[in-house]
Amino acid sequence: MLTGIHTKDLKREVGKSATVQGFVHALRIQSKIIFLILRDITGTVQVVIGAESSEFEKAKGLSLESAVRIMGKIVEAKQAPSGIEIQIQSLEILSLASPELPIPIVALKGGEESEAPVRFDYRWLDLRKPEKAQIFKVWTELERGFRKYWLENDYIQLYPPALMNTASESGAEVFEVKYFDRKAYLAQSPQFYKQMGIASGFERVFMTGPVFRAEPSFTTRHVTEFTGWDFELAFIESHHDPMDQEEGMIISGFEAVKSVFPEIKVEVPVRPFPRLTMLEAKKILKERGVASAEEYDLSPEEERAIYEYVKEKYNHDFVFIHEYHHSKSFFYHMRLSENSDYYRRADLLYKGLEITTIAQREHRPEILEKQAKERGMDIEPLRDYINFFRFGCPPHGGGGIGPARIVMKLLDLPNVREATYLPRDVKRLNP
Repeated sequence: MLTGIHTKDLKREVGKSATVQGFVHALRIQSKIIFLILRDITGTVQVVIGAESSEFEKAKGLSLESAVRIMGKIVEAKQAPSGIEIQIQSLEILSLASPELPIPIVALKGGEESEAPVRFDYRWLDLRKPEKAQIFKVWTELERGFRKYWLENDYIQLYPPALMNTASESGAEVFEVKYFDRKAYLAQSPQFYKQMGIASGFERVFMTGPVFRAEPSFTTRHVTEFTGWDFELAFIESHHDPMDQEEGMIISGFEAVKSVFPEIKVEVPVRPFPRLTMLEAKKILKERGVASAEEYDLSPEEERAIYEYVKEKYNHDFVFIHEYHHSKSFFYHMRLSENSDYYRRADLLYKGLEITTIAQREHRPEILEKQAKERGMDIEPLRDYINFFRFGCPPHGGGGIGPARIVMKLLDLPNVREATYLPRDVKRLNP
């Protein structure tokens, strides 16, 4: 049976005895008294151990970050950080920490945090810091809000495989693995399987799971494995329909975070989100004197400049950039119209960072084959995918969302790795 209560609930236990458990956050040992700050996932509380206590000698042997269980009387104490303290009755050392910590959990006043690579080597210690733990509490509430929207709007959750027999996108940036007597690939996206859900008649589906990208990137926004949130819906008229849906998801997610973390400055966006075609965005950038490296895509600098424009004109943190050129679309995207050079694809930017790619899919098998051939693709590995649409499939579209990027921008973190539980990049495969 679980014992103990969390430190956040202790104020209602004043005058009673209670059991708390957690880590030794701070320790000040004097000749006749010991002050111990205990930390659990909800906060901290001061524990006082006098020399007359039978636990005094045991407490003198403690080290920072040791796991302990403490029972004592809860009393009001104005001088204590939380206004209460525990007068110890019993101390149980659950796990004694090595005295030399590889990274500090509590930074000295004015001291700097350890370098990121060192912190990630000891990620489980790094995450004991309350400000780091909060990142993943925010993740949890954000997902709670997204799920609330999905469930209230009749989405069905599906669980796609991570192993595929063909690359789900371009085929160039995939991890190839040996699969018995043949090759397989780690999924770049659950794209094909979302669409199979639509072909199965589910109408609205969502998925959460790992996504793998073999990109040799060393930027603050790229990792080789990340958690993706994906959704797809049927019977749409255009790519604007999934854009409308994502607006609802984001608002629900942000409202959930704001309700639990009022101390975080969460600006819940209003609908509709601004929408600019790629051609419109390029025109605006040119007028603002922002250099363009590519004619049909936005560089990180251009994304930030478009955000500044949208913030000035609409006072909005989000903007959809849509109608992408042929060269920046996939074979399974639908053209704006027959023979058009532009496709029904959109990216959603949040504070100048791409967080979602959305598109209406091409659901007509003969056009899928035609568009794949136009790109010089071998049709044979795509047979299973194209077969999804040979027996009737409604027009559909959806998006792939990068929640770590949302959390990164929401909390103003310097790097997406900080918003990733165990980051994987070109150099890192541990812990």
